[in-house]
Amino acid sequence: MKIYFLRITLYSLFFLVGCSNERKEQIKPNIIIIYADDMGYGDAQCYNSKSLIPTPNIDKLASEGVRFTDAHSASAVCTPSRYSLLTGRYCWRTSLKKHVLWPWEKPLIKKERLTLPEMLKEKEYQTGAIGKWHLGWNWPVLDSLSAKKVNGNNVDYSKPVTGGPIEHGFDVYFGDDVPNFPPYTFIENDKVTIKPTVIKPDSLFGDKGLMADGWKLEDVMPTLTKKAVNYIHEKSFSEKPFFLYFPLTAPHTPIAPTEQFKGKSKAGLYGDYVCEVDWVVGQIIKALERNNIAENTIVIFTSDNGSPGRDGTNYSGKGGSVKDYGHLPNSNLRGYKGDIWEAGHRVPFIVRWPDKVKNGVTNDELICQVDIMRTMANILRYKLPENAGEDSYTILPALLQENVQPIREALVHHSWNGSFAIRKGKWKLILTERSGGFGNNNHEGQNGSAPPGQLYNIENDIKEQNNLYNQYPGIVEELKLLLGKYIREGRSTPGIIQQNDSIDFEWEQTKFISQ
Repeated sequence: MKIYFLRITLYSLFFLVGCSNERKEQIKPNIIIIYADDMGYGDAQCYNSKSLIPTPNIDKLASEGVRFTDAHSASAVCTPSRYSLLTGRYCWRTSLKKHVLWPWEKPLIKKERLTLPEMLKEKEYQTGAIGKWHLGWNWPVLDSLSAKKVNGNNVDYSKPVTGGPIEHGFDVYFGDDVPNFPPYTFIENDKVTIKPTVIKPDSLFGDKGLMADGWKLEDVMPTLTKKAVNYIHEKSFSEKPFFLYFPLTAPHTPIAPTEQFKGKSKAGLYGDYVCEVDWVVGQIIKALERNNIAENTIVIFTSDNGSPGRDGTNYSGKGGSVKDYGHLPNSNLRGYKGDIWEAGHRVPFIVRWPDKVKNGVTNDELICQVDIMRTMANILRYKLPENAGEDSYTILPALLQENVQPIREALVHHSWNGSFAIRKGKWKLILTERSGGFGNNNHEGQNGSAPPGQLYNIENDIKEQNNLYNQYPGIVEELKLLLGKYIREGRSTPGIIQQNDSIDFEWEQTKFISQ
């Protein structure tokens, strides 16, 4: 009997150890995306050794993971970049073909569109969004007659606001939508936390509208950070993995660093606000370590577009004014936020995934934030349907340093005014003679004339100074045709042809669509 009992015990022990090992291998990683707002390619010192802004936490993150040097937001401005990150699809396929959503506008993501959090929920993830949404809401109105002209005065704040994060896959949401748009109050899930009843004074930065009594611009970032840290702590007790989408409101205007960070940089209030962003990154990493879940958490840090370079005067400042301090927020790249040039959309992109991603690796693979969706699907062995993630490629081989071929055939860039560019390998074709955004529109070719477009060899000319449009007509035609194919087929990845939400492209440079 004793021998038999011993056999049973040993067998049970081996079985449990085997199950434990198997379970350990099957544990899904937690996922956190820290999404800075208007932070440039050259703000963090790990990207720009001449930066006047100390960024020890971002630099440490890079030293513990992969730092991509040729990563891009899907657009040079806010709303479309967020759409693409959460859907794996270029935003210009929707009705929003230029600019951003403005206050009180309707939701941009359609109900039937699969989003990243919805996909993760199918893999048993808990999902939370904390921060800036800027993808539209359905605001309830006090009477049907006022529905055609929604503004802060005719909104019924006692009712749920629909079409937001919790209707697109997030279990919970907390944020202020857009820091310079009304209503100036926090939204939790689908309701405002405090009814806005005070008319925002003109002295306070932002569009006109109502705000909660006592609203302070400087309180936004600390409040969001505390919520994010608490979310990590709460979810660390669960056996289910979690996804935290943490879109910050900084260093976007209103540039409102707290007293703790004022004077921390040599780049004015803008630099100080970037210091606060760096502090936020540190708070998130500390929360993971404090709850013993850092080893099984993927952390992605990136920005929704390039920096406009405002110095922070009156919570804003003139575009490019931070240069007066000697700081180049977009490093040596041409242009600013909104531009089709590199500074508009080339952004920091760092991935930390302990035990999976090697420390301190630099990767020059051409990638985009639109690729996050298929990458996570690849990691979790989720097969995306044909009508989802149409422009998303997996960057997992680049993360694991396994890639021997380019990840994507080409990448489409899009600017503030709807201008297109397409990048394939070293070649970048801009289908307009202008920047398409906020930057300096000096676009003359070598012979002093202005060609109808711009062609740059990014490998040799990252500053986009030498326009080769007239010298390489074959490359120009090849890239035009490829972009036309991507537009017509509703996707840029291999698969069944899909439909764009609308195809009424208005811009002169897209006449090739019918070719």
